[in-house]
Amino acid sequence: MALQDRIFNYCERGQDPSLWAEPLNATSNLAFIVAAMMALAILLNQPRAARSSDHYLLVALIFAIGIGSFLFHIYANRWSVLADVLPITIFILVYLAFSLNRFLGVPVGWSVVITIAYAGLGQAASSLKCQAGLAGAFLGLGAKSGQTCLNGSIGYVPVLFLLIIVGGLLAIRRHPASKHLLLAACVLAVSLTFRTIDQAVCTQTIIAGTKIGTHFVWHFLNSVTLFLLLKAAIEHNRPASAHDVYAPMPDKK
Repeated sequence: MALQDRIFNYCERGQDPSLWAEPLNATSNLAFIVAAMMALAILLNQPRAARSSDHYLLVALIFAIGIGSFLFHIYANRWSVLADVLPITIFILVYLAFSLNRFLGVPVGWSVVITIAYAGLGQAASSLKCQAGLAGAFLGLGAKSGQTCLNGSIGYVPVLFLLIIVGGLLAIRRHPASKHLLLAACVLAVSLTFRTIDQAVCTQTIIAGTKIGTHFVWHFLNSVTLFLLLKAAIEHNRPASAHDVYAPMPDKK
């Protein structure tokens, strides 16, 4: 398939090949730019010594996510898929390594190994195809056998579990970043639901005679998820231990 061939994945576009066939899906990416600017404001408000290149990279990646997704929902072809997918993939891997090392205190070497292993798992999940039968019909929400499960959202499911696991471990350690990660997991779960049902509810989401779907809601909620993760990374970027200030204070008598 050529790089310029159109991709018709979303309800709002339907089979329309024009550039402005997804106005809501395209303009809703402004939410990522707002999230990145808010995170940058928080970062610049921190003492210079508390900022790191990791923080600036994560903020830059959110900007890139917004721009890449906008391009995809305008051009909807093979090259714009890369602009859409690569920034979010890099963000996930960078944030995983960051959270393992900065939040959980995992050594850099092991953080890299775990991140590489996760990258393989994420790739396998992204390529999972639905099979015929009840399970396939459920996972595909009406998709035909051989199509990507959960309307293409299956690749993000490992991210959800990752947030729950890391957030849970941080909660056990009473690390203040735990509340941000667990809240981000809740928002992501809702966000994935809207991304998944986009095609399934297409004929029920019509405004002024135009089918709009629910994919644009994914953009809004996903920007909230990313902002929460950045807020945790900026404000609580060191491990908690038994002797850390994050540990619970003894009760006063």
